[in-house]
Amino acid sequence: MRIAVIRIGESFIGEGVNAAHTNVVIGPKDGPAGQAFANSLASPSVGHEPFMVVVQPGVPIKPLTLFVNKAVIDGELHGNATWGAAQAGVAVGVHRAVVEGALPAEAPDDWVVVAAIWVNPSCDDLDEVYRNQRDAAHQAIVAAQRGLPSWGQVDLAAAAPRNPFYTPKEV
Repeated sequence: MRIAVIRIGESFIGEGVNAAHTNVVIGPKDGPAGQAFANSLASPSVGHEPFMVVVQPGVPIKPLTLFVNKAVIDGELHGNATWGAAQAGVAVGVHRAVVEGALPAEAPDDWVVVAAIWVNPSCDDLDEVYRNQRDAAHQAIVAAQRGLPSWGQVDLAAAAPRNPFYTPKEV
């Protein structure tokens, strides 16, 4: 009997309006990640239309990667940042993870990635969006594969919780 494999990773790269927040679900096509991939692709919602990440038109990245936008497209620049710069960044980040061995040898043909991607509607620099998304996609995959963060890292961070949008005055 085959053991189901599903890995989940997260990354936040950059600062300000061009920062990238990426969540990934990765694993074999014939496991829970493949089911999540199929369900996400088949179940778009208003403003959140999953699409296949391509390196170039007609050349999807491998492992096949589904891009799910977290923010509803808000204007031409935001659309170009999401469908253009962020998509290209995710493609290169996934490619880097394969080339550097962060994913197993069978991953390009037998695994899938579901990537939930934040692109701020106020973004103003497509090149920075690209770089941040590239690095966030790569880092999220590495984190998923390594099981990061560790419980010790989470426990330590919980002593002073914060995120780019809020830092509590007291814990």
